[in-house]
Amino acid sequence: MTENQADNQMRVVLADDAVLLREGVRSLLEDEGISVVASVGDGGELLRAVAELQPTLAIVDVRMPPTHTTEGLEAALAIKRRFPDIGVLVLSQYVLREYATELLSTESVGVGYLLKNRVTDIDRFLESVHRIAEGGTVIDPDVVRQLLTTSEQQNTLSTLTPRENEVLEAMAEGLSNRGIGERLYVSVSSVEKAISAIFDKLGLQAGETTSRRVEAVLAYLDRE
Repeated sequence: MTENQADNQMRVVLADDAVLLREGVRSLLEDEGISVVASVGDGGELLRAVAELQPTLAIVDVRMPPTHTTEGLEAALAIKRRFPDIGVLVLSQYVLREYATELLSTESVGVGYLLKNRVTDIDRFLESVHRIAEGGTVIDPDVVRQLLTTSEQQNTLSTLTPRENEVLEAMAEGLSNRGIGERLYVSVSSVEKAISAIFDKLGLQAGETTSRRVEAVLAYLDRE
């Protein structure tokens, strides 16, 4: 382990070509006591900064120069392949299903996909940053809904009750059973029963950790 990795302070590389948003996120993180070790504007600079600085987390925009299409997501995938222990949080204005599913289905830990409007909910955004840096998985509820809507398995999903849908969305965000119960104001036992019913209906087996449960949900969504 390097000296930088031994440091307890979270270290972040920011990548977004929109300077105002990038500096706004920097300010939020630094106010939280998080060190922003690099702030860059394109995918190439991002990959170089991550390789050189070995941060705890990379926060990445989807569209960056030169083509403003999927450079950010491609860079995020490259980071997870080369440095699986570095957390990656993708910020986007929209959902690119193929790339989102590939990123979030990775076997490595510490991944997230949030829509940019979530940054305005400062407490929720910072909670997500910490969760991903600690190896958790965070998926924006709207991303989950869009993935569910575009899935070819929509008929199966329609068998879920409203409560089961709420639990599924919260589970996909990476919440623990206790966290789901606190959000929905139900007991942990009720959450466990709902999760059991969800996986029974979808023909899936729940994993032992929240990240495995997310991977199972995404694998189901991406199944032909």
